[in-house]
Amino acid sequence: MTEQDIANYLRGNPAFFERQADLLAEICLISPHSRRTVSLQERQAELLREKIRMLEGRLMEMIRHGGDNLVLSDKMLRWARDLFLVEAEDLIPEAIVDSIQLQFAVPQTAIRLWGVDEAFAGESWAQRVSEDARLLADSLREPFCGVNSGFEATQWLPQPEQAVSLALLPLRPLEAGNSGPAFGMIVLASPDAQRYTSTMGTDFLVRIAEVASAALSRLR
Repeated sequence: MTEQDIANYLRGNPAFFERQADLLAEICLISPHSRRTVSLQERQAELLREKIRMLEGRLMEMIRHGGDNLVLSDKMLRWARDLFLVEAEDLIPEAIVDSIQLQFAVPQTAIRLWGVDEAFAGESWAQRVSEDARLLADSLREPFCGVNSGFEATQWLPQPEQAVSLALLPLRPLEAGNSGPAFGMIVLASPDAQRYTSTMGTDFLVRIAEVASAALSRLR
């Protein structure tokens, strides 16, 4: 008979310890904390305390994440509010990146748009973008986050040499979803290599791109 056979028997016969009640008092185990011998009941109490501590830790982590999400939501609302206050259409692109930089403490931001109305052709954010940069924006089904490996988009930044990690947010017509051709791209950059990593979640950046795309639709 193996240990698994014994375990299976006890699971299938819960009345065993009712019939052998004295056996419970005779079972002794080694405590992993004090290395002393303890009763089965005491060992069960230790396991329950450990489980409670683990659950408390998870609860505190959930509360912390909830607080962080609330802070991000407040910043998102303030950023959207700033966009509603922009009256001149030609100021919307710069307002988008300036407010992102302010609200989310991003060291460097930039934006480029293409296919905009000819009335905006002379704006700095509507200057020529290479076909490679457009193809990159078209290929992104979600924001790219990671180390700067020489992306052309870094040249749109005030100090491209300080862009160590990047987030690239493609801008698309909302009706096209995430598969239509892009009409622009936002660049967020940091000198910190860990600010934007390939393992970070992008849900929040997706929402920023959607709001920005909606605000910029008047320029096309």
